[in-house]
Amino acid sequence: MNDILDELRWRGLIAQSTDLSALSEALAEGPVTYYAGFDPTGPSLHHGHLVQLMLLRHLQNAGHRAIALVGGATGMIGDPRMSGERSLNTKEVVAEWTDRLHAQISRFLDFGGDNPAQMVNNLDWTAPLSAIDFLREIGKHYRLGTMLAKDTVARRLASDEGISFTEFSYQILQGMDFLELYRRYGCTLQTGGNDQWGNLLSGVDLVHKAEGASVHALTTPLITKADGTKFGKTEGGAVWLAPDMMSPYAFFQFWLNTADDDVVAYLKVFTFLERDRITELAAEVESAPKARAAQRALAREVTSIVHGPEATERVEAASAALFGGGDAAALRALDGPTLADAVAQVPRGTIIVGETTIVDALVAAGLEKGRNAARRVVGDGGAYLNNEKVTDPERVITAEDLLPGAVALVRRGRRSLAVVTAA
Repeated sequence: MNDILDELRWRGLIAQSTDLSALSEALAEGPVTYYAGFDPTGPSLHHGHLVQLMLLRHLQNAGHRAIALVGGATGMIGDPRMSGERSLNTKEVVAEWTDRLHAQISRFLDFGGDNPAQMVNNLDWTAPLSAIDFLREIGKHYRLGTMLAKDTVARRLASDEGISFTEFSYQILQGMDFLELYRRYGCTLQTGGNDQWGNLLSGVDLVHKAEGASVHALTTPLITKADGTKFGKTEGGAVWLAPDMMSPYAFFQFWLNTADDDVVAYLKVFTFLERDRITELAAEVESAPKARAAQRALAREVTSIVHGPEATERVEAASAALFGGGDAAALRALDGPTLADAVAQVPRGTIIVGETTIVDALVAAGLEKGRNAARRVVGDGGAYLNNEKVTDPERVITAEDLLPGAVALVRRGRRSLAVVTAA
């Protein structure tokens, strides 16, 4: 089998293909122009899109020509969901989200050099098309029987809500994208998640009927946990790639908390680490699971890919300063936003600067229930202010103790951490 397909299969990135042998031959003859589409139905991409972005980059690294399509047109319609009809967003909102996705995708592919990727927006060829031209040139190639047989469409038709003509037409619009990219750039491969298989086939069939050409579709599996449950949900919702929707610190922690049973599979899918390195990390999961070396490598790699190496360094510095026994200097070296992200989920209380003592701060932050218990903690050497041990129960927290964001960190023992803010 073709080297790149062998690599993708090893990484668990291949689910279905129209004809894997024919695709292998095409990739070997290469280079192949390929694309994946990303609809702006939200203000950010999430972990599911990350699978496609990784696939696009693997293929580009192998010398093939990448096209990233942002669906300024299809994003105004929305791919039909099992759960029911979407609420249509305004054109202005879709345009704003299109720009956001454009900026996100631009960090994942190489748009310079000898093999630059291209970014396209399907609104460019869809908006000028009249309804008559759409029906005559595109609609004539579609048969209702085939469209009605699509799984999502069939289920929605059987539901009480049904499906609107708007969402029913989505598969035609996506098929038209493949035809347009074939005509403009010679694109012969579309990739997508396995739940998009029907839509991908729509494009394959349309290109064949309109141009008499054979083109390819390749899907990636839907990523699940080892126990078969859905991957990627947090208390706050999806694992967003935009830093203003999920901070780099929270993003890093999500990957760091990956279960032992899942981490090796995620290293293959979500990083570019070589096979030998992943094999080494897999061995460490078996021999020293408490060290969590594989999880740290996963969190470091994915955060660097999505947010950049500098953001990863700041996140790791914050983790070390807060939870790794870092000293006061390391804590004060943190920037305000990173510190705020790092302590977002820890208990907190308020103090009066220049009046509140360490004893009162421990109580205010909920680390102790009363002043007597807090005094005993201080007397036993178990109280810390900004990572420095405090042995005087009358020690007052002053303005000089405040870190960026007007906060101070108090700790009881090694693990019970809280933050206090100036009233």
